[in-house]
Amino acid sequence: MQFSSLGSGSRGNSTLIEADGTTILVDCGFSMRETEKRLQRLSREIEQVTAILVTHEHGDHVRGVASLAKKYNIPVWSSRGTAKAAKLEKLLQWNAIDIHQQFEINSIHVQPVPVPHDAREPCQFIFSNGDWRIGVLTDTGSITPYIEEQYSGCDAFILEANHDEEMLANGTYPPSLKHRVGGDYGHLNNSQARDLLSRIDISRLQYLVASHISDKNNTVALARDKMSEALDEDASWIDVASQDEGLDWRVLKHTL
Repeated sequence: MQFSSLGSGSRGNSTLIEADGTTILVDCGFSMRETEKRLQRLSREIEQVTAILVTHEHGDHVRGVASLAKKYNIPVWSSRGTAKAAKLEKLLQWNAIDIHQQFEINSIHVQPVPVPHDAREPCQFIFSNGDWRIGVLTDTGSITPYIEEQYSGCDAFILEANHDEEMLANGTYPPSLKHRVGGDYGHLNNSQARDLLSRIDISRLQYLVASHISDKNNTVALARDKMSEALDEDASWIDVASQDEGLDWRVLKHTL
């Protein structure tokens, strides 16, 4: 089982999950041309994508979904609320997700996780093939007990560290946007990411990826340093899914 990122940030997000010949694209916040270019960088073609999963309707996550699905006849999965808000329910191969129920795409088990975010019916996902678990958690303003329960015991964790509280407070955003980003239905800050890691079982982690890092209200160094406080690892051990470069393939392996 392996994963990679086409890019992560306010200008576009997309993650690839692969196992046993199945390739899942989680969100597509890039144009079709940009998505094709970024897939090629990861040695993939759009025709290899088995399904597109959508977490919520914001443009940086859904911008390219409909055009890709229509042109390449790719099945799309999302909650009904997300589909209505993003106008995905008219796609021929749209599939409704019950965000409280696990489902399968070929050999990959998908567990949706409801999250508090300012969207219609948002969720994030945990993927498993029976051997490994890959958790993806971004675009959530606060941590619920259910989130803590579900993300314990992951082998890889792509975790939002969107902003530094002080940088956001002192930055150039208008007060309303600061409140939205830093609120309970906005985005996780560095300290919240650290606190989540300190409260869940991370004993199996082979990879931790800091993601959705703001280019105005955070730095990679601040995000890594804060998250590393919950780990018995140096900050440099933490991977970063960047906006422009994404993240190359990371392969999960059996450990002794």
